[in-house]
Amino acid sequence: MLIPRLATAAFLSSLMAVQGAWAADAAPLKTYVVQADGAGQHASVDGVVEAVRDTTLSAQVQGAIVSLGVKVGDTVQAGQEILRLDARAATQNAAASAAQVDAARASMQVASKEFERQKQLYQKQYISQAALDRAQAQLQANQAQVQALQAQAGAAMTQSGFYAVKAPYSGVVSEVPVALGDMAMPGRPLVRLHDPVALRVTAMVPQMAAAALAGTQTLQVELPALAAARITVQPSQIQLLPTVDAATHTVQLRVALPPDLKGAAPGMFARLWLPAVPAAAGVQRVQIPASAVVRRAEMTGVYVLNAQGRPLLRQVRLGRVDGEKIEVLSGLRQGDKVATDPQAAAKVR
Repeated sequence: MLIPRLATAAFLSSLMAVQGAWAADAAPLKTYVVQADGAGQHASVDGVVEAVRDTTLSAQVQGAIVSLGVKVGDTVQAGQEILRLDARAATQNAAASAAQVDAARASMQVASKEFERQKQLYQKQYISQAALDRAQAQLQANQAQVQALQAQAGAAMTQSGFYAVKAPYSGVVSEVPVALGDMAMPGRPLVRLHDPVALRVTAMVPQMAAAALAGTQTLQVELPALAAARITVQPSQIQLLPTVDAATHTVQLRVALPPDLKGAAPGMFARLWLPAVPAAAGVQRVQIPASAVVRRAEMTGVYVLNAQGRPLLRQVRLGRVDGEKIEVLSGLRQGDKVATDPQAAAKVR
């Protein structure tokens, strides 16, 4: 029994010697003391790019599509014919109305000449005043008939123009939900187009952030898909709608994009960086060095020193990055000591 006890004592002595040597060689951890401040925070909200002019064209009349000259992605000019419906019946009605106008004009000419003859006979006292009045009434009736038929012919001509759908402005075709031969009905979407020059970003912002936009505040727009720098937007390009959503208590914000911005398209994801919002009473902002953050799978955390000076991994929720520092939304408080070298802190036992 004496030999095992001696072996155990020797093993413990050697282990303590190794731990003491390691502790003597280990360098102290570099830490950062968390300090909170009540300064204003720059918040970001997600938005979407949309066209200022986005139009869905439809026909005012019923008819089969006999001509479709555009496809998705085509550029059209203002007044260009996009598609045409079968207008044969409308054309024939317009021709019939024009013929009726010509017939009414011929009758009016006959009535006008008859009135002139009756007028001369009346001056020579060959006819009575009643006969002259009847001739004048006939002429006026023919004139009214001509005006009525002219109005009907104009309506028929206008109706025949409804069978050609034209672009209201220059733009890009974004949707064509119909095909050649389909039946168009009044109100059915036929072609959708937008103006690629006039684009804006629309986002819903909290009421407090909306209040900070009052005055001459500028903000920045970020389009991650374009991999470009943030775009600074002047106050004249910012529109804040005067209504508040009762369910979410947010305000719709519209920000105009530069007309020469290449690659932007409606539906693209965008991010708006709002100006600094004054912090409420008791609300503190916490920032730590970005190098102190540990990311393991879906967990994000930092090593925080406990009362005995040992680093313990603590999960945190992060905010926006500001240079070499990153904002911590939850998980830390003022006075916590954070290890700035996570790899060294992970080796401490």
